[in-house]
Amino acid sequence: MTLHIRPFRDDDLEPLLELWVESWSEVYAGIDFAARRDWFTGHLADSRGRGASCCVAVAEPDGEIAGFILLDTANGHLDQICAAKRWKGRGVGPALLAHARQLAPAGLDLSVNAMNHRAIRFYEQEGFIRTGEGINPRSQLPIFHYSWKPGQPAINR
Repeated sequence: MTLHIRPFRDDDLEPLLELWVESWSEVYAGIDFAARRDWFTGHLADSRGRGASCCVAVAEPDGEIAGFILLDTANGHLDQICAAKRWKGRGVGPALLAHARQLAPAGLDLSVNAMNHRAIRFYEQEGFIRTGEGINPRSQLPIFHYSWKPGQPAINR
């Protein structure tokens, strides 16, 4: 498999929405993320309108979108990173994260739902440090805040 990471195009919207629903539904069984497609469509458009970068990982040779990131390059906030279920464990997440690091070389910050153990393990393996915790304003679920800065030691709580 070869991955090609490129900027989001308008014709990526439907497959990206399907990937987003699939990814979040896998973590939170029983929550209807398909009903939240309109919210994410608006969030994506608003974020891009404020200058955020959305990039997709395309698996070659078939051209399937294997994952994506939504990143505010001005402040290094990684809003979304998703890999399609069938592509998890095949290097999509690390490739997208490496791309995000190139786009925001001063560092990255993100929030992750506290119950998303797979994502937490991934971020910590990738050198992110837990910097705090809080509550997600939309879901009211507990979240952890993480940060990665170039050269920081990978020590986690």
